[in-house]
Amino acid sequence: MRYDDPAKLDGVLSALPGSLTGSIHAEAADDRAVVRRLVDALAARAGRIVFDGYPTGVRVSWAQHHGGPWPATNSVHTSVGATAIRRFLRPLAWQDAPEWILPDELTEAFEAIPRRVDGALRPGSRRA
Repeated sequence: MRYDDPAKLDGVLSALPGSLTGSIHAEAADDRAVVRRLVDALAARAGRIVFDGYPTGVRVSWAQHHGGPWPATNSVHTSVGATAIRRFLRPLAWQDAPEWILPDELTEAFEAIPRRVDGALRPGSRRA
């Protein structure tokens, strides 16, 4: 379904159940305030926000089968099915998100926390 008025999405998004992912397809010319509102709504309901892409087709449900050898069949550590919810409670992952939509601490300019860039550890400045 398409919505010409982004305000009409508020009711729809507030009714969505929790999910592993939420996808946003936006263009550079789209209203950034609207995109941010959509991101905020999805961030409260999803463990990963995918920008301009499609997530894998799995679901957190009792009927979802993982298959394969241990540990795939281990009920404590699984990627799908009802016990997978433990793995996707948080943190929130930002996949292919444009820099302008990221929280400040995830931007390239933020140096107050240690992080790895291309495998090299940057210690962080401990200032916010």
